[in-house]
Amino acid sequence: MKKGLKFFITHFFVTVFLIIAALAYFHPVLQGKVIFQNDIAQYTGMAKEQNDFRKRTETEPYWTNSAFGGMPTYQLGANYPHNYVKELDRAIRFLPRPADYLFLYFIGFYILLCCLKVDYKLAIVGALAFGFSSYLIIIIGAGHNAKAHALGYLPILLAGIVLVFRKKYLSGFLLAALGMALEIVANHYQMTYYFMLLVLVLGIAYLVDAIKRKELKHYVISVGILVAAVALGIAANATSLLATKEYADWSTRGKSELTINPDGSPKASTDGLSKEYITQWSYGITESLNLFVPRLFGGASQENLGEDSKSFNYLIDKGLPRSSALDFVSGLPLYWGEQPGTSGPAYIGAIIFFLFILGLFLVKGKHKWWLLFGVLMSLMLSWGKNFSGLTNFMIDYFPLYDKFRAVSSIQVVLELCAPLLAILALKKIFSPKVPPSDKLNSLKYAGAVVLTLGVLLFLVKGMFDFTGPSDERLRMTGLEELPEMLRLDRKAVYTNDLIRSLIYVLITASLVWLYLKGKLKENWVVLGIGMLVVFDLVGVNLRYVNADNFVAKRRMLEPFQASEADKLIMEDDGVYRVFDQTDGFDSAKTAYFHQSITGYHAAKPAGIQDLYEFHIYKGNLSVFNMLNVKYVIRQDQEGNIFPIQNPDANGNAWFVRKLKPVESANEEILALDSLDTKNVAVYNSEKVNNINRLDFQVDSTATIQLTDYEPNHLTYSSYNPNAGVAVFSEMHYPQGWNAYLDGQRTDHFKVNYVLRSMRVPEGKHTIEFKFEPEVVEQGSTIALASTILLGLVLLGGIGYSFWRTKKGETSQ
Repeated sequence: MKKGLKFFITHFFVTVFLIIAALAYFHPVLQGKVIFQNDIAQYTGMAKEQNDFRKRTETEPYWTNSAFGGMPTYQLGANYPHNYVKELDRAIRFLPRPADYLFLYFIGFYILLCCLKVDYKLAIVGALAFGFSSYLIIIIGAGHNAKAHALGYLPILLAGIVLVFRKKYLSGFLLAALGMALEIVANHYQMTYYFMLLVLVLGIAYLVDAIKRKELKHYVISVGILVAAVALGIAANATSLLATKEYADWSTRGKSELTINPDGSPKASTDGLSKEYITQWSYGITESLNLFVPRLFGGASQENLGEDSKSFNYLIDKGLPRSSALDFVSGLPLYWGEQPGTSGPAYIGAIIFFLFILGLFLVKGKHKWWLLFGVLMSLMLSWGKNFSGLTNFMIDYFPLYDKFRAVSSIQVVLELCAPLLAILALKKIFSPKVPPSDKLNSLKYAGAVVLTLGVLLFLVKGMFDFTGPSDERLRMTGLEELPEMLRLDRKAVYTNDLIRSLIYVLITASLVWLYLKGKLKENWVVLGIGMLVVFDLVGVNLRYVNADNFVAKRRMLEPFQASEADKLIMEDDGVYRVFDQTDGFDSAKTAYFHQSITGYHAAKPAGIQDLYEFHIYKGNLSVFNMLNVKYVIRQDQEGNIFPIQNPDANGNAWFVRKLKPVESANEEILALDSLDTKNVAVYNSEKVNNINRLDFQVDSTATIQLTDYEPNHLTYSSYNPNAGVAVFSEMHYPQGWNAYLDGQRTDHFKVNYVLRSMRVPEGKHTIEFKFEPEVVEQGSTIALASTILLGLVLLGGIGYSFWRTKKGETSQ
C-alpha cells in the first residue's frame, strides 16, 4: 500500500511540475492572450459557415459552401456522434492553448520513459528535452495544431507497445488501444503514418531479439495483442477515418481523372500527389546537421537579426532611421538552405545530440538498434529529392506514401528517437550494473566524435557561400550591398551557434565525467543536465516562438477584417460566389465573409483545383458564370480595392437547351474553354448513363429559383412547360448528396466537370438537395460499439489490477 501511495504522489507532483513548465513557456495564456497562428486563422476562415450553422441550429452540416465552391467539413473540425474518445482528449488537454500541446508532449514522453523503467528524475529531463525540441515548438507557432496534437500522443502509443513486449499484456493492450484511439482523434494521419514506419523498424528489431532469445511465441502473442489494440483504437474513430477516406478520394490526394496537363502534355499517372509536390520540402543532406547546430543554415526564412548584425549597421550607414532599420532587419531571410522556406531549424539540442551519440556506444540490445535505424530512416527519407533513389522507391512501391507532402516532416520520428536513446544513455551512466570502464570509454568516444564534428564544421565553413535564393531581390531594393551584409550575418550566426553547441557539449561531458570520477552525486548531475537542456532548447525556441506571438483573443476569433469591397458585396443578401483576385487561390479570407471559389486546405477538392489550373487562372468567364461568381474583387494600379459585379453569372440554377456528350474527363474539362454554360452542359458519357435526350426546349416562362438555403439543404422552386435538364451551381459530390423531386428521391448526375444536374419533368416542382452522408451513420455505429468495448476492457483491467493487489496483500 505504501508503495502504491508513493507511486501516486511521485507522479502527481511530476504532472504538476510539467503543467507549470508548459504554462511558464507560454505564460501569456495566463493573461487571457492567444498565440497568433496563421494556419489557425485560415482554418477559422474555412470553418466560418460551419461554425455559424452549428451555433444557430446546434447540429452539424457536414458540408460548407463557403470555400472551393463547396466541400465536406470532414477535415474542418466536424463533430461526429458517439465520439467519446474526443471527449477524453479534451479532458487531457485541459490547459489553455497552446500550453495544452506542450503539456501533452511532456506527459506523453514521461509516460513512455516510465514504461521503459527509467527513473522519474531522468524521465522529467527526457520529457523536457522532447517537449522543447525546436521543431515541436515551431510547428505550434506556425499553427500546425493537428500535427502537434498527433505528435503528443505518439509516445503514449509507443509506451503501450513497449509494455506488451515487456509481457505486461493487459496494461500494454489498454495503453496501446487508448494511445491509438487518441492518436487518430488528433487527425493528422501523416504523422501517424510516419510513426507506423518506425513501428515496423521496432518490430524487426524485436523479432531478431526474439529469435536470439528463443522467445518467438511471446513475440507472436505480443504482435497479436497489439494488432487487436490498434484495431480497437482505430474502430473507436471509425467515423472520422471513413469520412476522411471518402473525401480523400475526391480531393487532390486521390486518383485524378485527367491524363493531361493544362498545356496539353501527358500527366504522370499516380493515385496520389506528384513526386514534385511530395518532395517540394526536402531537407538538404548537410542541412541535417542543424540538429546539432541550430543556425548552421541560417535558421528561419524570416528572422530578426537585431542591432548587432552587419545588415543593421549597413542600413544605419545608408541613412535609415534606427526604427526603420530595426523593422527592416526583423524579417530578413537568414535561412539559406535548400528548402523553399522554413519557420526555423529542426534542432534537437546539442546536449541531446551528444547524449544520443553516447547512447550508440553505451546502450546495448534491441532498443539501441531500433532507435538508431529509426533515426537513420527518418533522416534519409527527409532528404526527399536530395536522396531520390530511396524517395522514389517509397513513392512508387510503399503503400500510401504518395498521399503525403513535405517529406522533411518525417524528421518527427528522429525527434522522438534521439532524446529517447539519449535518456537511455544517461540511465546506463547511472546504472551500477554497467562497468565503469565501459562508461568512461563510451564518454571518451562520444566526446571525440562530437568534438571532431565541431572542428570539421569550422574547417569546412569556407566551402559554403552562405547565399540564399532571395538575395537578389534584396539588391533590387536599391541596397546594393545588403546581400553581402546578409551573407556575413549568416556566416556569423553559423560560427556563434557552433561555438554555443560545443560549449553545451563540453559542460555536459564534464558533468558526466565528474560523476564517473566520484566528484558529483547523481542527483546534482541530473539536475545540472536538466537545466542545461532547458536553457539550450528554450534559448533557441524563443528566437521563433515567444511572447510577441501572442495577441488578444479577439484577434484569433476574428482573424480577418472586411474591406470596403467586402462590405459593399455583403449588402447583397443573395446566394452567390465571390472571387477575390487580390487574395490569391490559397487563402481563406474570402471564405470568412462570402461563398468563395478559393480557400486554404492541404487537400483541396480535385475538381476545383483542376478548374483553377485549366480555366480560372486564365479568367475564363464561362467557368466563372457557371460557378455563379457574381462578384470579382480587384485592385487598381493605385492600390484601391473594389468589387466588380458580373452581370452574366448563371445564378443558382438554370435550364439548359442541350446536353453535349464527351468520352473522357480530358474532353469534359477542355470543352469548358468555349462552352456556353448558360445554354449547354457537357457530360462524360463514360460516367453518366441513361441520357436519352440531348436537346430540350426552354422558353421565356421557364424558371428555377433557390428559395431556401442551408449549407446542407438547398430548396428550389421550378416551373417549365417542357421536360428539361436543370444545372445547379453546386459541387457534385458522389456520396451523401441526395436529390428530391416533390419529396421523392430521384437521381442526379455530374455535368461541366464539377456541377450537379438533374432531369426535371414539365410543370411546377419543388427540388431539394440534402446532404445525408451515410458514412457518418455507419461510422458512428462502429465507433459506439468499439468505444463501449474499449471501456469494458478498461474497467475489467482496473478491476483485475485491484483484485491482484488485494490478493497479494491477503497472501502476505
